[in-house]
Amino acid sequence: MKSIVFALLFLGFFGSLSAQRMISKTGHVWFVSETGLETIEAHNYQVGTVMDASNGNLAFQALMRSFQFKKALMQEHFNEKYVESDKFPKATFKGQIQDFADLDLSKEGTYDVEVAGDLTIHGVTKAVSTPGKLTVSEAGVQAKAKFTIVLEEYEVDVPALYRSNIAENIDIQVDVTYTK
Repeated sequence: MKSIVFALLFLGFFGSLSAQRMISKTGHVWFVSETGLETIEAHNYQVGTVMDASNGNLAFQALMRSFQFKKALMQEHFNEKYVESDKFPKATFKGQIQDFADLDLSKEGTYDVEVAGDLTIHGVTKAVSTPGKLTVSEAGVQAKAKFTIVLEEYEVDVPALYRSNIAENIDIQVDVTYTK
């Protein structure tokens, strides 16, 4: 079922592509909330992503319930009280690697890039832009990026009781390896 949803999501974004499409169904996205009282970290290793290697278009999808926390209660609160996973089951990103035409993905090496697009979390879509790195090797193309979001901008409400435990700005990191 996940594969069908994954395929349908990206079919509309990319249309019919040739062998230029690179995918990963096991992308890694994690976030960290750090305050003086507590550090909260969660990892998701089931992120689906597609990159069109002919033009640098990207699309990501992360199921919110797939984020894993060290403490079960944190995971429960994350899904039920903050991101409301039943109502907003996924986060998505649709965008493009800027100046993609200047890159040569046929050559091994590491490339500094800028990625820009629309990030949707909790039903709210915002334009984001962040630096990243592409590393081309025999294994594929590894993409890494780190950016920060403001919870309030995505209408994630943190109850007053927990505001000192949860950072207003959340650091998000992405690490995926695309294969053809």
